[in-house]
Amino acid sequence: MLSDIEIAQSTTPRPIAEIAAELGLAPSDIEQYGIHKAKVDFNVLQDDSGKPKKTGALVLVTAINPTPAGEGKTTTTVGLADALCHLGKKAVVALREPSLGPVFGIKGGAAGGGWAQVIPMEDINLHFTGDFHAIGAANNLLAAMLDNHIHQGNALDIDTRSITWRRAVDMNDRQLRSIVDGLGARANGVPREDGFDITVASEVMAILCLANSISDLKQRCGRIIVAYNRAGAPVTATDLGAAGAMAALLKDALKPNLVQTLEGTPAFVHGGPFANIAHGCNSVMATRLAQRLGDVAITEAGFGADLGAEKFLDIKCRLAELNPRAVVIVATVRALKHHGGVAKADLAVENLSALAAGLPNLLQHVANITTVYKLPAVVAINRFPSDSVAELELVEQKCREIGVNVALSEVWEKGGEGGIALAREVLALIEQPNDFTFSYDLDMPIEDKLDAIATKIYHADGVTFTAQAIKQAGQLTELGFGTLPICVAKTQYSFSDDPALLGAPQGFTITVRNLKVSAGAGFVVALTGDIMTMPGLPKVPAAERIDVDERGVISGLF
Repeated sequence: MLSDIEIAQSTTPRPIAEIAAELGLAPSDIEQYGIHKAKVDFNVLQDDSGKPKKTGALVLVTAINPTPAGEGKTTTTVGLADALCHLGKKAVVALREPSLGPVFGIKGGAAGGGWAQVIPMEDINLHFTGDFHAIGAANNLLAAMLDNHIHQGNALDIDTRSITWRRAVDMNDRQLRSIVDGLGARANGVPREDGFDITVASEVMAILCLANSISDLKQRCGRIIVAYNRAGAPVTATDLGAAGAMAALLKDALKPNLVQTLEGTPAFVHGGPFANIAHGCNSVMATRLAQRLGDVAITEAGFGADLGAEKFLDIKCRLAELNPRAVVIVATVRALKHHGGVAKADLAVENLSALAAGLPNLLQHVANITTVYKLPAVVAINRFPSDSVAELELVEQKCREIGVNVALSEVWEKGGEGGIALAREVLALIEQPNDFTFSYDLDMPIEDKLDAIATKIYHADGVTFTAQAIKQAGQLTELGFGTLPICVAKTQYSFSDDPALLGAPQGFTITVRNLKVSAGAGFVVALTGDIMTMPGLPKVPAAERIDVDERGVISGLF
């Protein structure tokens, strides 16, 4: 059986200029990065002709809580778009860019799999068009200017114990989580405790993904709070004079990247915030371009629906005024059996009792989408050869009992042809009216918004705030940030903040240990459980399997 990279390398991509032309883009609208990649001028979104602006139907693909068995959310997203094209629809994909941390770590990339991939997958999973390097550079420029200001006399009277801005690198590196820098002679800076976040957790990443123009990008960068002065007032990037230079570093990264699927379906791959520690969605610009240029825009949000879909709906859709028409919730029989207590080694064996025990995880996600957000949904079962007929029928039966259809997806094996049934379900759903709403109102206090997310989406009994979090909620409210949406940083493996609680746990509370504002992105971040903003590598990193030969052909990349 061919690996993902072998499948991708066996396919001859079309020139990206052809893909762009079929979208209606002029040669002057794109900047090519070689033959098979291009950046698209975001000014395409500005239509001064006076004609009504076309807006394709927006479909979100999400999933159950992830397991070691795999779910195939990105694979389903890509295959669904290919299937829609088979049915005569002009579909466009909108995905996030992969982070080097998971690529070299344990999770893998974010380009799909099997015969449902975006290509060139090696480029997409590695340096791509350099967006993440630009984001890291802008983040670290601000950090350097902050420390330089303190070294040069600290005219802003910054309290060095209140610095909130950390450096960033796009790699899993636990050694950098907590460090002391500025050691040595006075010329080396002021010694202080510091640390690194992975680039995808940087507020600069969130800003890039939420900005709608260069001027908006610059203003958002300027609002970043890096520290507080001794009087307790926030110190921003604008105070340090950094916003213009940061925007200059990011001006090209702001342009969405255009690639294609194995079947030649256009795909925008742009931005990459993690959904467990950031808002987990691709850029607003890429999503809007996909809607503008296609009949149907298929996008995905990171990890399970409790994280990625919640943030997509409560943060991205709210801030960008997007109106999704349907939601696809991806699951596998194998993953549901894992939620039911089966070890990874035994997932290929039929086990209806374990499947029944794990199904509440899927059903709770489905109910959240249909009853909390009031959106039509379909369950996509990413089929594995080991799935028995009885297991598939049980999933379908339980979903139909709550009024949701199920479609088998075989896109990993068959590409677009394997997603026809799912595509037909989606086309039916987007024709239905919906009453899309949010899970909380912005004018609610910070504590109440968190309680709404915890009780409505996680089905927790409530929220426990540490003394520090209670104090921070009060301070943020006093500073005028109480009306911002909430971005919860939480484990992806469970509805709770305990990764060991699988399925649909009950009788738990969510512990919020820290609150901070991402003023440039426009949300308040709530850190729960043991979540960290800098992951570590596993015992056997995926990097050990990756190689390149004398011709420059990469191997071992999934």
